[in-house]
Amino acid sequence: MSDLIPSRPDPPERQRPAPAAEYFEHMLADRPPLRIGSRTSPMAMAQARLVQDLVAKIAGDLPTAIVGIETSGDKWMGDLAELGGKGAFLKEIDRHLMMGGIDIAVHAMKDVPGDVPMPEGTAFAAYLPREDVSDVLVVREGSPYTGLEAMPPGSRIGTSAVRRKAQLLKHRPDLHVDRLRGNVNGRIARLDAERRFEAIILNASGLRRVHMEHRITQVIPPEIRCPPVGSGVIGVQCRTADTHIAELLRLLDDPDTRTWVTTERTMLSALQGHCNSPIAGHAHTTADGQLSLLGMVFTREGGRFAYAHEWDTPDRPEELGAFVAATLLRKGARGIIDGIPH
Repeated sequence: MSDLIPSRPDPPERQRPAPAAEYFEHMLADRPPLRIGSRTSPMAMAQARLVQDLVAKIAGDLPTAIVGIETSGDKWMGDLAELGGKGAFLKEIDRHLMMGGIDIAVHAMKDVPGDVPMPEGTAFAAYLPREDVSDVLVVREGSPYTGLEAMPPGSRIGTSAVRRKAQLLKHRPDLHVDRLRGNVNGRIARLDAERRFEAIILNASGLRRVHMEHRITQVIPPEIRCPPVGSGVIGVQCRTADTHIAELLRLLDDPDTRTWVTTERTMLSALQGHCNSPIAGHAHTTADGQLSLLGMVFTREGGRFAYAHEWDTPDRPEELGAFVAATLLRKGARGIIDGIPH
């Protein structure tokens, strides 16, 4: 009898895993194009096109279409609190997703509130790799200033975020910081045309996405700013029942970013903050492999704040987020949050 072990026959062709493009083209065949829902602002549409391009790289010729949805938050230029906070950017898109008008929804995670549960039957199947979380200064055309340090007392700075206002006033209580809402392109246009503000503060990655990075005049020093929860992250949401779409989106998911977002949003949820609460939080993985979370809660004028910075192992994002929230609450965060009108 031969000592040779016979080679194992190849499995039938139908049992071999198909390349991703062929697989998804087959599984999602005989259906309309994959509809990608997004807000209609230039930045939101740029995010949707990014997701569309990434899907094309995975799924080959799978047809896709971007569906622009104008939300109440985009149309309203007043205080977002009067519309229920940041959820005003999401509810119409959520409704389209739940009713089948779109197949996936693209969101900037910083705009997803922590005090509103996700619609039942939906999930964020992918978080794209985190981009630059830096805040930057954009001065009006013709301004003699290029940085915060040079601006005299009383200079007017515009921002749409109570978090930015609180942290800036903590550092420079002599400045006037007022609300300026609207999409990034519109805010810069108003800055130059109205000359009401000396400068505005925006997010660096957002400016790059709409090709306005040439307007950056200063990166805000990290010691005077902590980014919002979910900053720099695009989340892609789908119905959980659409298993093939969820499987496709999971190929876009960045594991590190998912860990960081989970950590930050666990903290945000435990703090039970509302849309007017200046809550900041930033998680990252340190050079030695630890999961780090910095959390801060402010009064709207920056006069009082609670601060916590803790570390844990990367496999414990929920535990770290809950621990930092508990630490902030012990340091008075509850009183700060409850003292701000909702």
